[in-house]
Amino acid sequence: MILRNGPPLACVVLALGAVCIWAQTPEDTLQPAAIRYAVSLKDSTAHLVHVKIDIPAGAAERDLQLPVWNALYQVRDFSQYVNWVRARKGTGQSLDVLTADKSHWHISGTEGGAEVEYEIMADLPGPYGAQLNPQHAFFNLAEILMYPVDARTSPMQVTFADVPSSWRYATSLAACNTVSGQARTPAPACFAADNYDRLVDAPVEVSAFQEADFDEDGGHYRVVVDADPSDYNLQKIVPTVRRIVSAATSWMDDRPFSTYLFVYHFPHAARGGGMEHAYSTAIDVRAQTLTSDPEALAEVTAHEFFHLWNVKRIRPQSLEPVDYTQENYTRALWFSEGVTSTVQDYILLRAGSISEQRYLERLADQIATLESRPAHLTQSAEESSLDAWLEKYPNYHAPERSISYYNKGELLGVMLDLALRDASSGSASLRNMFRWMNQNYARQGRFFPDSEGVRRAAEAVGHTDLEWFFQKYVAGTAEIPWDDVFRSVGLRLVRRLVPVADLGFGASSDLGAASTVPWVAPNSEAARAGLAGGDVIVEINGHSAGPDFQQWLALLRPGDTLRLRTRGRRGERELHWKLGSREEVEFELADVDNITPQQKARRDAWLGGEAQGVARP
Repeated sequence: MILRNGPPLACVVLALGAVCIWAQTPEDTLQPAAIRYAVSLKDSTAHLVHVKIDIPAGAAERDLQLPVWNALYQVRDFSQYVNWVRARKGTGQSLDVLTADKSHWHISGTEGGAEVEYEIMADLPGPYGAQLNPQHAFFNLAEILMYPVDARTSPMQVTFADVPSSWRYATSLAACNTVSGQARTPAPACFAADNYDRLVDAPVEVSAFQEADFDEDGGHYRVVVDADPSDYNLQKIVPTVRRIVSAATSWMDDRPFSTYLFVYHFPHAARGGGMEHAYSTAIDVRAQTLTSDPEALAEVTAHEFFHLWNVKRIRPQSLEPVDYTQENYTRALWFSEGVTSTVQDYILLRAGSISEQRYLERLADQIATLESRPAHLTQSAEESSLDAWLEKYPNYHAPERSISYYNKGELLGVMLDLALRDASSGSASLRNMFRWMNQNYARQGRFFPDSEGVRRAAEAVGHTDLEWFFQKYVAGTAEIPWDDVFRSVGLRLVRRLVPVADLGFGASSDLGAASTVPWVAPNSEAARAGLAGGDVIVEINGHSAGPDFQQWLALLRPGDTLRLRTRGRRGERELHWKLGSREEVEFELADVDNITPQQKARRDAWLGGEAQGVARP
């Protein structure tokens, strides 16, 4: 990137940062040479990816770094999968490669350029991983591509080789160009990016996938599915996606792209989830879930698509620049993730994917989740954001230890929306706030200063002081007066006690891994049966304890017999006990007594995502 004094002609936010364009001057022609990657898929059965990096002439000493984290706020040390690293000059002479630390290599003698080659295993399934097998290749490229530390901002190219003839490519990366006479034609299996950050913010699916494209409101959308054709109906998926993108772009009154890519996988074994990118998203929904939970596909699609604004463009300063060598701490995940969930459900409402009654049921469930965790009195939304890096540890998920920034953030988004409507007599809302942030941060190539930036935006559109809100509920752990929150829209929170099965233990899993027992209640039937903290649950009532383990637990009722096969310090065992009963608080959002026409009108505007008095499209 060439730096300038004076204002740019234009700025746009791409991937992880802003790109600005200035008037061209002669020195602009001096562009750095591209870093070229060649990726071989030859050893798909062994999940081994062979990578070559062509480093142009330059410094005599070069350092290569493989990111320690990507996609998730977890240090996963992808270098654990690197088998070997070699380097040589263009003449074929070997160069010394020194391992500087677990994810960092130092190479000497590179002044004339070098070719670095290494082998890395890729068998992490799902939207957060990099996987090569005989069925497909799906790469979050940061998990397999090292970068020259001094050339992270240089142009990048990646080519793929040894690809089965029936496989095709799906990525938001632009095709490389080669010169043929006076014409430029796309180079086969070659993709380019302005820099490393942009390169690795565009996952690549290579397989015999199915695809259905459509155009909506001036944008072109690709819907790519790599899954067993018997598990899904592409013609049913496309209308769902179309309604969601139309609702979201209308809500934001913005479409910062010409083409957007959806990549879907519908596995049987792995846990589901989604990962946002600047111009694409990768989404996994378990094949069984497509049938059992009709809302699941629409929910994750709406969430990931809205991320193209919130987090990819409306981005907290604390996440920039990305540090691939260690944790990037931020207090703003309650907003970047949690409030994205708020808008996700607004989009589902506008798209007709859920009814207003269903929306209120989902919202009541979120309140129940927060209230059921004692940690909501000790861990704030900002602290939960900072502690995201602890989520890979089972003990962290104990109800007394943590809350979810997704969960509380979603509720804070609703509360902020209603607070803005109350302060402005219905003329300002969360929608106005996002549009303000889009205009004043994203389109200006600026990042917002975490929670303080959100407060400034809310106060700008609401013309009111909201410091009290952020101190009490975002930075603080004050109890939330739910009836006060919902009074203006004619709702109250009804609590009732219902009997549920008393399991006597907690269970958590990470990235599709086996379910682990972080805690067992003292003197419970589970403890008397021999279950211990740290045990891994292999089977539940004869069924494999896979990613749907929590769904099996939810089906249990008082008096049922629970049979577990576990593996732990005492070896593999079979345990069983009869479940007792305990009372749990169930929540419902219901009409207040003597609801007024004004409350009904305010609720209509809120659930329609509009200012009061503005009709829905």
